[in-house]
Formats: sequence, structure tokens, C-alpha cells
Amino acid sequence: MLLREPGHVPIYFFPEKDMHAAFLQSGDHTSRSDFTGDGKFWHITVAGNVAENAAFAFSNPPVGGPNLEGYIAFDWNKMEAWYEEEEEIFRHARDPYKRVDTLRGSRHIKVVIDGITIAETRQPRLLFETGLPTRYYIPQSDVQMDLLEQSNVITQCPYKGKAQIFNIRIGKQLHEGIAWIYRDSTPEGAKVQGLVSFFNEKVDITEDGELLARPKTKWS
Repeated sequence: MLLREPGHVPIYFFPEKDMHAAFLQSGDHTSRSDFTGDGKFWHITVAGNVAENAAFAFSNPPVGGPNLEGYIAFDWNKMEAWYEEEEEIFRHARDPYKRVDTLRGSRHIKVVIDGITIAETRQPRLLFETGLPTRYYIPQSDVQMDLLEQSNVITQCPYKGKAQIFNIRIGKQLHEGIAWIYRDSTPEGAKVQGLVSFFNEKVDITEDGELLARPKTKWS
């Protein structure tokens, strides 16, 4: 089953009868949620490697909450890899109600930081993702790539793949975590692979000469 809890990423739950009980040992953590009920945790031991409190299940669901009894879930980050069918997925389970669409555009897009034009193009790709502002992906040939400095941060998206984060240096001023490039994309993210995008929340973007308002998100 896939649990979709407001304010949280989706979580896979598996029937307990499909688990290899020999890998589970009682954990030392419990929890209580007004949405899912009482939480019980287990350590997972495989070939001498222990992932503490990495499996969990819920009982006594509150009125109106999902009945998860008989199912068990796993801490995403304590597992080595996750797969849907034969494809590896990243970051968290995919939400079937979340959509990502990418379209070729001809809008005149300009990206400015501290009064300096970092990128300007008439051939952007517009990426629309449920619940997020429109992201403009720009060919590297239309970006001042000499101002971008690769950081040591790599992010993962279950819908688009792995992205390398870049800082931007203008003179002595370093703007951290401003841009990203998907080097290793999913099939769905292939349309923006190798293109540069910028956080609308942290730069000034004009579209056909009109300055866009900076959206308010968790990256603001």
C-alpha cells in the first residue's frame, strides 16, 4: 500500500506476511501519531549490518485514520536502494497524484543576480511540477557557465533523477545553492538533462520583459 499523509512524502507499506522475520529484531523506539496510531519499530540485521529502528508498523488507528495493521514500512534513508518493478527510484516513493511535464518554449527568459545577467535565452524548457513554481531550464550555451561553481551537494528526485547543485560567484560574493543540472536523469527527466535551472526563489527572472515575483517555498 502507499500511504499519502498530508505534509509528508508518500510511504510504501508491505504486508507483514511477505517479510523475512529473521531479519527483524525489536527496536528501542515507539511513537504515537494522531493520523496513523501507535508506532512500533524494529532493527534490521543483514549479514552483520544493523539498521537501527529502520522498520516500523502502526496499530490502534484513530477514527478517520488509515488502518495499517498487518503492514510494515521502512525508513527510506536506511535502505541501500529502492525499486519499482526493475527501475531504481530515489528520495522517496512516487506520488501518483503528482505530475511532471516539460515543454519546449520560445519565451524570452533572463536570469539576473546582483544586477548581473547570468543567463538569457529564447529557447527555454518549461518544467511544470505539481505544487511547485514553473522551473525554467536553459541550455548551457545561454548561461555564463564561468560564474557557476560546482558544490559538493547532489540532490535526488524520484521523478527527475539526480541533480548537481551549483553556487554562483560574482566578484567576491558567493551565492550558494542557486542553480542545478540533472546529469543522471530518469526517463521522465530526460528532457531537461544537461540544462541549467535556477531557484526562482533566489534570483530575479524576467519573462518576455516582465519581472516575475519570487515564489514562497521551502527553498525561499
